[in-house]
Amino acid sequence: MSKLDVKMNKAASKLSVQMTGTIDEDVDFAQFDLSGNQAIEMELAGVKSINSCGIREWIKWMGTAGAADITFANCPKVIVDQINMVDGFLPNSAKVSSFFVPYYNDDSGSEKNVLFRYGSEYKEGSVTPPASVKDEDGNEMEMDVIEAKYFKFIKK
Repeated sequence: MSKLDVKMNKAASKLSVQMTGTIDEDVDFAQFDLSGNQAIEMELAGVKSINSCGIREWIKWMGTAGAADITFANCPKVIVDQINMVDGFLPNSAKVSSFFVPYYNDDSGSEKNVLFRYGSEYKEGSVTPPASVKDEDGNEMEMDVIEAKYFKFIKK
């Protein structure tokens, strides 16, 4: 039983791919054909983890998309980390339309993922975080990442 659930929905020349679960050595991307699409949107909010075997399979799979414009949407931290660390994880023809940034508050122990959207909280080469992020109790929260590393893919 695969630990990754992939739903593909083709509308006109755009393919939407929604992923939930774990990308690891058991993943079989061969059954999910990316070729022949002008645009592919990868909805990645549900990806929980990815390991080195999964990364290798991912890069091979992305290579099958050809010249498609690929958009990565709602990337969780596990995906952002790979985009920043692994050459080719984000194909040259791909861009990130939105991703989550973890925030926390030391005093309350609360954590929250804040969605950064292209054209709103970031654009090519720059990031403009929200002026203030608060938890449910109104406590001020801080970014729970090293900005220089986490936003590296934006600065390229």
